[in-house]
Amino acid sequence: MLETLALPIAVIVGAYLIGSLSSAIVLCKLAGLPDPRTQGSGNPGATNVLRFGGKKLAATVLIIDVIKGVIPVVIAILLGLEQCWVAATALAAFLGHLFPVFFQFKGGKGVATALGGFLALSPAMAGVVLLTWLVVFLVTRISSLSAILASSLAPVYSLWFLESVTARWIVLVMAILLVARHHANIKRLLAGEETKSK
Repeated sequence: MLETLALPIAVIVGAYLIGSLSSAIVLCKLAGLPDPRTQGSGNPGATNVLRFGGKKLAATVLIIDVIKGVIPVVIAILLGLEQCWVAATALAAFLGHLFPVFFQFKGGKGVATALGGFLALSPAMAGVVLLTWLVVFLVTRISSLSAILASSLAPVYSLWFLESVTARWIVLVMAILLVARHHANIKRLLAGEETKSK
């Protein structure tokens, strides 16, 4: 039993550690910029880095955060793990981004890393999630609302694209955490104070 669990547990731990590597914090430090957790929204993610670090740095953060979600899940798939373990690997990388062990467990909202995990877990599901985000953003120009709605619908999409019931539950957990991490945005949205992108 322990031998059977050893491989998936090792992959999950590795996924968490990879997720804990905050690209926003590291890249801002290398660029001589302040810790993103002390600037703007306080979120170490691409959207906040864009506010004070510029488009190139923000784009780099976004790409790396997506890759953080992709790589561990691809490894899990290549090792032949069942879909439930592959989904658990995506969750681990996502949790690493939210609660990074290397940065006092103070991480970002995890949208890009979750998307990366979804991309590797089910490209079709990720595509529909991304399309939802894009449609909402084009209509509202509000990034946070796009993320909240796309995240909320991910568990629904998983019913069509994921075979494992456990994997579907894991997607639901990720969606709940994603929405919860946007609690401040939700308050601003309800108050009509959320900033729109130009």
